[in-house]
Amino acid sequence: MAKRADASAGTPATLALARAGVAFTTRAYEHDPRAAAYGLEAAEKLGVDPARVFKTLLAEVDGGLVVGIVPVALQLDLKALAQAVGGKRAEMADPAVAARRTGYVVGGISPIGQKTVSPTVLDESAILFETVLVSGGRRGLDLELAPDDLLAITGGRYAAIARAR
Repeated sequence: MAKRADASAGTPATLALARAGVAFTTRAYEHDPRAAAYGLEAAEKLGVDPARVFKTLLAEVDGGLVVGIVPVALQLDLKALAQAVGGKRAEMADPAVAARRTGYVVGGISPIGQKTVSPTVLDESAILFETVLVSGGRRGLDLELAPDDLLAITGGRYAAIARAR
C-alpha cells in the first residue's frame, strides 16, 4: 500500500496520516445522499467485504466522549465499550455533539484527525484483516490502512465492542 503524501483528499484525516508517515490509500466513491446506511453504501460501492469496512461512532461514557469503531454490518455494544474504557454506563452521543467535537459531518466522521481527541476503541475483529477501511472525513471517501496503524494514529486499543444487529 502506497503512502499518499500528497493527501489529495485534503481532510484532517489524510493530513494527519501524511504528517505521521502512515501508509494509507484513499478510496473514493460517488455518495448517494439518499443512502440510509453510509458504511454499507461504502462497502457496496467500493466492492469490499463489509466486515473490512468500519464505522466510527461516538458514545458518551460516564460523561465523557469515547470513539467506537465497529464493522458496518454490526452494532456498537455500548456496555462492552464502557467496559473497554473502564466505565460503567454508555449511550450514543448526540449527533450534533459528535459533529462539533470531531469537526466532521455525521456520516463522514473519521476516527483520525478529530478536533478533540477522545479515547478510541477498535473492534477486535479488525485484527483478522491486513487492512481495514474507515471514513476519510467526508461522505464518499474512505481510507484503507492497517488496523495497527489506525490504533497508533488514534492512540486507541482493541476490544470486543461489536455485536450482531
